[in-house]
Amino acid sequence: MKDLHLHIDTVRRLLRRHAKSNLENMLAKLHAADVAMIFRHITTEEREEVFLTIASVEHAAEVVSEMDEHLIEELLISLPIEKIMQLMKAMSPDDEADILQLLPEELATEILDRLKDSESEEMESLMAYPENSAGGFMIPDVFALHEDTTVGQAIASIQNQDEQEMVFYLYVVDDRQHLVGVISLRDLITSKPDKKLSQMMITKVHAVQPLTDQEEVAHIVSQYNILAVPVIDGGNKLMGIITVDDVIDVIREEATEDFLQMAGAGRDRDILMKSAFSNAKTRVPWLFASWLGGLVVAGILSSHEKTLSQVMGLIAFLPIVLGMAGNVGTQTATIIIRGIATGRVQTKGTLRLVFKQLQVGLLLGITFGLLLGGAGYFLGFAGYVDTGVISTLELGITIGSSIVLAMLFSASLGSLVPIILNRINLDPAVATGPFVTTSSDIIGALVYLLVAGFFIL
Repeated sequence: MKDLHLHIDTVRRLLRRHAKSNLENMLAKLHAADVAMIFRHITTEEREEVFLTIASVEHAAEVVSEMDEHLIEELLISLPIEKIMQLMKAMSPDDEADILQLLPEELATEILDRLKDSESEEMESLMAYPENSAGGFMIPDVFALHEDTTVGQAIASIQNQDEQEMVFYLYVVDDRQHLVGVISLRDLITSKPDKKLSQMMITKVHAVQPLTDQEEVAHIVSQYNILAVPVIDGGNKLMGIITVDDVIDVIREEATEDFLQMAGAGRDRDILMKSAFSNAKTRVPWLFASWLGGLVVAGILSSHEKTLSQVMGLIAFLPIVLGMAGNVGTQTATIIIRGIATGRVQTKGTLRLVFKQLQVGLLLGITFGLLLGGAGYFLGFAGYVDTGVISTLELGITIGSSIVLAMLFSASLGSLVPIILNRINLDPAVATGPFVTTSSDIIGALVYLLVAGFFIL
């Protein structure tokens, strides 16, 4: 972070001095990801001037690939079409397709028209796939060799190729371009030159189809510790490859979206870079849900006004009961959602998982019920809280039993709702945050006052 601030200050100082050659040399030495990070913290005018100072088209293309989506759109719209075409031609096909989808339709169409027919068709085929699918971010130019090729011939082919994508694996195909195996480059170079690829390849290949969700692709890479995933069609024909660097971006994006949704802040990964109005607009629906829940809680408290007026001490402990119940619900939901995202939570064994979380909620409820109930008893006994028409023991029992029941309910809600949403193909991340905490507040307040009413009666 210290280096980032230093780089930002240096860039701005060079811009003020109009030291273009010095700025050009500095940018050439920085990694594309570092330049993209600098772009987050400088103004629109500074971004455009700095970007045009980058001498190498290849380096500029890498910078664009590393930039935030809204910054890419903002920057490219301001550039001449000739400059955009130079950048696009220096990018990999998957990056080109992603960027074209960010641009206004008229500009994207003009770029496609200017590309060669073969490139244009390739872009359009990639853009036809859903944004979050494997086909949407695969690299179609994948290096593969026939199964009858010898090791010596394969090594010679690898040394002669320079454009197609290949990352530590050599994919093997048959006469119909069907994927039949995979070989690591380490195994290839340590084998005898006259050995055929069919004799040494691994026939069980972990592959995905173009419509496979990007989260599933990330799960496969994580589970099997592989550096690339081939993409095949329904007939097992090799269509492309997804490399681990793209998968890392997917994991980061999905994790960010989940955290934002769990917090009730929407799913826009670039929300910090948006305007205050856009931030507020995104969060309004979730906060509105909390507002409605608050009205329900207020209605419950109003309907039990007689109970509260008879035992004023109940008011002192109500926020604690609601707060702890909400925390248990959010913690449980976070654990379940994390399990779903990593594949640890499956359809089978759901009841056992929910029962386990209920046990956790019960144990936590009993522990804190005893602590809080005991605190209520002693504070009432000492005269620090008004017990009203009930005894200090009854006050302690009311507080303790209420927190047990509230935590038990919150744990069940936090475990069941994400699982149910996942089963009906909805994103389980939306189940947490406002929904779980609001529901916990409503049930917690209701249980608390009903138990208190029991002793008053």
